[in-house]
Amino acid sequence: MTTIRIARQDDARALPGIEQSAGLAFRAIPELAWLADDDNISAEGHRELIARGSCWVATDGRDRPIAFLCAETLGDALHVWELDVRLEHQGSGIGRTLLETAIGHARQRGLAALTLTTFRDVAWNAPFYRRIGFQVLEETEAGEQLTGLLRREAEHGMPAGRRCAMRLDLGRELTLGTR
Repeated sequence: MTTIRIARQDDARALPGIEQSAGLAFRAIPELAWLADDDNISAEGHRELIARGSCWVATDGRDRPIAFLCAETLGDALHVWELDVRLEHQGSGIGRTLLETAIGHARQRGLAALTLTTFRDVAWNAPFYRRIGFQVLEETEAGEQLTGLLRREAEHGMPAGRRCAMRLDLGRELTLGTR
């Protein structure tokens, strides 16, 4: 049984391992396989994100984290920094449930949207988010903040042409849900 709860400070030490496990899926994509061994957010970095109050974990029956979503309010949006599910639990709906939790949080706070950056062409990235209602933002639509994030990712070695910014407009989603 999986439970979603707000992340606690003592969860921070488990989150880099979850990120590492989730990253192993990139080994199936030869040109991105290096991501499986790339740096993860440190436990200290996770503690900082947890302190901001918008990080959630999915836990197993023994309350051990198996997945997480860390986000932060940036302007009128909740920006998703990281969403990771341990490799052996991927494909079971845990990531979607964490994202739905973040959407609910953003709505309660009166935010206009969720944003994130991701790979355009990796099945568990942009195509996954599109199914939930996120839209790819072209460079002219992304705004200074998201464009800056994409630029920093490219400086870190991410292939710029394969990355994109996405936005889920909560007002539009609410309108679609009421029809």
